[in-house]
Amino acid sequence: MSLTMSDVSGSPEETEARRQLACAYRLFDHLGWHELIYNHITVRVPGHDDQFLINPFGLMYREVRASNLVKIDVNGNIVGPSAHPVNPAGFVVHSAVHAARADAHAVAHTHTTAGQAVACQAQGLLPLSFTAMFFTDRVAYHDFEGITLGNDERARLAADLGDSTVMILRNHGLLACGPTIADAFVDLYQLQRACEVQIAAQAGGAALVLPPHEVALRSARQHRAACEKGVENRLLFDAMTRWMLDKDPSFLD
Repeated sequence: MSLTMSDVSGSPEETEARRQLACAYRLFDHLGWHELIYNHITVRVPGHDDQFLINPFGLMYREVRASNLVKIDVNGNIVGPSAHPVNPAGFVVHSAVHAARADAHAVAHTHTTAGQAVACQAQGLLPLSFTAMFFTDRVAYHDFEGITLGNDERARLAADLGDSTVMILRNHGLLACGPTIADAFVDLYQLQRACEVQIAAQAGGAALVLPPHEVALRSARQHRAACEKGVENRLLFDAMTRWMLDKDPSFLD
C-alpha cells in the first residue's frame, strides 16, 4: 500500500513537520548516524500534543519520506493510516522525553561509535574541545538498565534528563531534544563532534589539556545565548535542508 501526503497529513503545519523530519532522517543517514533500521528521530504533530511522527520500522533512514512517516500516540500505537509498522520498543526513550517535557517537540537518539564510546567512559564528556565546552554543566546522564523495553524506565529516564536538552545514555548512546528539529539537531551535532574529538584526543596518547572550569562554563553560556535566540539553529538547519535537497529531494514526497 502506497500512501500520499493527502492520505496521512491532517494540516499544512503537519505537512511541513513531516518534510522537516524526513529531511533530518536523510541528513542523519548522510552523516552516518543511522543504526541500519533502528533508532529514531521523533517530532510532535503540530496541534496534537499527544501525537508524534516516527520512522517506519524496517526502512533505512535513506528511504524515509514525508508521506511514509508514521503517526503514533505516546504509547507507540499507530494513529491513522500507515503502510508500515513502528518499533514500539524503540519509542520508549522518546515517549519518556515527550511526555515529561512540553518543550521537547523534537527528540533524536543515536548509537554512533563515538557517542557510545564516551557513554562507556566513567567520566562521560570531558571539556576537551571547543564544542565539548558548550555542554559544561549541561549534560544529563542515565544509567544503563538493559534494552529499553519497559515503560517503567520512562519515569527514571525523564527524571535524569530534568531540564537538560542533551543526555548521555550510559553504555548506550546520545540523546538531544528541543522545541524544533533544528534545535535538537544542532545540540546533537555539537555533542557528536565533542565525542569524536574526545575519543581521537585520548587515542593520541599525549597528555590532555583541560581548561579551567570557569572558562568552560563561560563558553557554555556564550553558546546558549546564541542558540536560545533560535536564529543560528534555524540558519544551520536550513543550510542542511538545501544540502539534502541537492542530494535527493525525494524526502519531500
